[in-house]
Amino acid sequence: MPFALYLLGLAVFAQGTSEFMLSGLIPAIARDLSVTVPAAGHLTSAFAVGMIVGAPLMAVLSRRFSRRSALLAFLVTFLLVHVVGALTTSFTVLLVTRVVGALANAGFLAVALVTATAMVEPGAKGRATSALLGGVTVACVAGVPAGALLGEAWGWRSAFWAVALLSLPAVLAIARAVPPGAPDAGGPSALGELRALRGPRLLVTLLLGALVNGATFCTFTYLAPLVTHVTGLGSAWVPGMLALFGIGSFIGVGAAGRFADARPVPLLVFGSLALFTGWVLFAATAAHPVAAVVLVLVQGALSFGVGSTLIARALYAAAEAPHLAGGFATAAFNVGGALGPWLGGLAISAGLGYRSPLWVSAALVATALLIGGAALGLGGRSPESERARARARAGVPSPDTARSRADS
Repeated sequence: MPFALYLLGLAVFAQGTSEFMLSGLIPAIARDLSVTVPAAGHLTSAFAVGMIVGAPLMAVLSRRFSRRSALLAFLVTFLLVHVVGALTTSFTVLLVTRVVGALANAGFLAVALVTATAMVEPGAKGRATSALLGGVTVACVAGVPAGALLGEAWGWRSAFWAVALLSLPAVLAIARAVPPGAPDAGGPSALGELRALRGPRLLVTLLLGALVNGATFCTFTYLAPLVTHVTGLGSAWVPGMLALFGIGSFIGVGAAGRFADARPVPLLVFGSLALFTGWVLFAATAAHPVAAVVLVLVQGALSFGVGSTLIARALYAAAEAPHLAGGFATAAFNVGGALGPWLGGLAISAGLGYRSPLWVSAALVATALLIGGAALGLGGRSPESERARARARAGVPSPDTARSRADS
């Protein structure tokens, strides 16, 4: 893998830390800025909405710039809003910085996904996607617990300063290592790319990604009360369990990268079946500490292994939408990241207990399996044939057709 790809992963690590670290900082922010805890919780919702809306929107806006320029603009904006967030004494200003930061994060990830896959051979998109998303998994392992420790020791603002400082070397590295390039003036128009994104195979893949990611974050969001109230472990175990989930996710992304390009359908079928079985087993055995510890690791690996493979398949299916593919993949997965915790919260509010998010996660993966099974014929088509269909939808001639016209 090109070294520049890992530098993109460093920036993704900083952004992933920012996205998830608020879960441990909300009470301190509420006290410091004189708002209620539910009001402070809107900071998380605002970031999620900004990611969903921002991914396709920023991908469209970035079309007029080179990829390096777009990456730097998004990352510098992300850095600056964290400086403002660390300095402000206004909750409203902090809320605005979270929205702007999410837009920048979404834009960066959308462009980074396309940039990463363009750096490698056409058949290595799965490995490139896994290497990039490794930054998110490292954020779960190290970034989020570190942010919580910083907030405990030096206040919540220190965590914002840390994210800004983490982003600075990524800015310098991307400026030096990512090829400058130029805007792809000869590529398909925005309208042509949107037409290419209407393919049923792509839409099914994005839907499956949203469901699987929804299942992941449904349980991850409520892992702390699950560990303390159901498993019966003390609160001191919570950071370790969160880190264990992150270690599993890191393992899953790395393993999926080895098979996502060569054998994607078996990986998705058997991985999803194992993921569903794991959520059911976790729900049934959550009161047993040993089972809980093992399944947190296993489910983290399966969730991110299947999820990263679905992102790679979405990029294959949207090959004729080079600018918008990453944006729509990012948006779909963030829809799942917002939907899962909401459904888990509804189950808890209905009096079903802290074990209920596990059953919701199982139901979401079961839904994905049913939809994926119904669309298995579409899933089995080769990337080459799908690209040909996408070219036809977008009105772009195939390479063979273009060469024959030139020869004539």
